[in-house]
Amino acid sequence: MSTTIGKIFDLTVMKFPNKEALYDVRKNVRFTYSEWNDEVNRLANALLAEGVKKGDRVSTFTFNTEELGTSFFACAKIGAVFNPINFRLMGEEVAFILSDAEPKVVLFEKAVEPVIAAIEKRFPHIAFWYIDGDTPEYAQSYHEKVEAAETRPVEIEVDENDLCAIMYTSGTTGRPKGVMHKHRNMVEQSLIVVGSTKLGANDVGLVTAPMFHCAELHCAFLPRIHVGGSNVILHQFAPKKVLELIDSEKITKFFAAPTMWNMLLQENLSDYNIESLKLGLYGAAPMAPSLVHACHDKLGIKLVQAYGMTEMGPAITFLSEDDQLTKAGAAGQACLNHEIRIVKPNEDGPSNPDDILPPGESGEIIVQGPCMMSGYFNREEASEKAMYKGWYHSGDIGYLDEEGYLWVKDRVDDMIISGGENIYPREVEDVLHAHEGVLDVAIVGQPDDRWGESVTAFVVKKDPQVTEEELDEWCKNSDSLANYKRPRKYLFVDALPRNASGKIQKFVLRKQMEELFSKGQPT
Repeated sequence: MSTTIGKIFDLTVMKFPNKEALYDVRKNVRFTYSEWNDEVNRLANALLAEGVKKGDRVSTFTFNTEELGTSFFACAKIGAVFNPINFRLMGEEVAFILSDAEPKVVLFEKAVEPVIAAIEKRFPHIAFWYIDGDTPEYAQSYHEKVEAAETRPVEIEVDENDLCAIMYTSGTTGRPKGVMHKHRNMVEQSLIVVGSTKLGANDVGLVTAPMFHCAELHCAFLPRIHVGGSNVILHQFAPKKVLELIDSEKITKFFAAPTMWNMLLQENLSDYNIESLKLGLYGAAPMAPSLVHACHDKLGIKLVQAYGMTEMGPAITFLSEDDQLTKAGAAGQACLNHEIRIVKPNEDGPSNPDDILPPGESGEIIVQGPCMMSGYFNREEASEKAMYKGWYHSGDIGYLDEEGYLWVKDRVDDMIISGGENIYPREVEDVLHAHEGVLDVAIVGQPDDRWGESVTAFVVKKDPQVTEEELDEWCKNSDSLANYKRPRKYLFVDALPRNASGKIQKFVLRKQMEELFSKGQPT
């Protein structure tokens, strides 16, 4: 039997036909697995009727919706390549992806319709399917297409080595690249997550992180379906609504970026019954040790961290619930069947996988494993560089301790060199994050004539009375931060720029800082 995403869906339907599979909160629609299978088969047949063939791309440009999940499995059944697009992208960014991926069909919703309306004329060969009411003139109704199609299973042979998805990178540094994944890779990823988070058929998961990102799609949504669990789909993250759904739907487990967990903690938790919640999975960005402690103390849950990147499916390490406090701040140990190395960075090209550094010494994180991408779509040179000698070169800086735990310090591009000393922003961020008056923080380097670079802190206040002097004194008194690492400037902002997966876009902060200081504005 060929192990594909479509096949594991069919097996779950056979095992749990009458069990609730999903609840779309926005549309108040619930499906059992049998009912959802009919919907998936209808969409699969509708796509075939549109002329979609095996290997063709089908894109979605929506927030979290039942239709996105249905498309994922319909594509898997007919051998089409699923391409979910970041709903926060603007017209030219979406146009770039459509030009690169060349999908046959694009599904989109009302919230992003103005973006599609501005670019659709450039893509006359794409069929745009609208998932809401009052379909625009240039588009076709998704639901009319699906309702007119048959529920009969499709008979297309799909192999585990066929492509299942092209996931575009989040673009924290520039234009995104399309990461190609095969069915077998993502089935492996799902199995790893099932074991690492102890998922079972009785689990009810909340989909609140973006489904277009592989952290939610491959590490949360798919694994729950793999074991026959239930999914509650929230259109987009809203702290109060998340807490309401934990209470009403008896949510047991879900994934969220650290910034989302932090936002939940700011709510009045006593207003909700959250006893059903047993485990929180987090990733996409490091969680400050102070936030780990707060989640344990205030939410009363266990935590599991996943660290990784789109190119690896994404997870390459897990920090188990037993290690959350004793190893707070670590990314965890290598996933099953994965190998991680720390190697000396090479400024002139890809790092040499054999130039291995000893425990405790920081270098570039490279990894091998069964979930590694096939490469970047239409980017042969970039693929060869990223997968040099069979290892994925992450561009992240970190080290392995004596016990084999990975500690991620920062991106190679984010490292600050001041007076010849390497400063990793995360260690400064962790110190400031522990201050009770700080809600969010990001550290970037500012060009300095004397030192090369100096440390600048962008701070979102939790306490409006917090001052630069208070934070500077906090850093001076910290036994975790050398004096040369403390910020020399503080910029107070209302929010930090993040992409939809929760990662801070430091290139945006650098641009803001450059514009600010070029005008001679004070901190």
